[in-house]
Amino acid sequence: MFRLIPGQNLALLFLCALIATPVAAHTVEVSGDVAATFHITPNHNPKVGKPTQAWFALTRKGGQPIPLSQCNCQLSVYSKPHAQNAQPLITPPLRAITAEQYREIPGAEIVFPKVGAYELELRGTAKNGARFRPFTLKYTVNVGS
Repeated sequence: MFRLIPGQNLALLFLCALIATPVAAHTVEVSGDVAATFHITPNHNPKVGKPTQAWFALTRKGGQPIPLSQCNCQLSVYSKPHAQNAQPLITPPLRAITAEQYREIPGAEIVFPKVGAYELELRGTAKNGARFRPFTLKYTVNVGS
């Protein structure tokens, strides 16, 4: 058994609140000097045949955001597994969106054609005077019915 010490009651209450609070699912990947926080709706559980939104909050090393206007970005969607030289199933257009606290980040609407595992590959190079190395980020997405 444990005994609460004065002043720890608030910390214990905060800890209990954190445990009970649902957390939004995000995946972070790093390529060179670029990192991306990735999310796909709803809650990383897209459904076959239904539009879903994927977004990528890009940052340079040190945390400086990279808006879509500074990136020649391309998103490709492959079924898993796939051959290294396979053509993507889908190359959805990226547009600048706002999601959560992120502004002007690359986002795309995707409709997955069948149930199964997919790989989303985001490639990018700097434009408009931006300074970051070319990057490739890959994310696995499982699509249900």
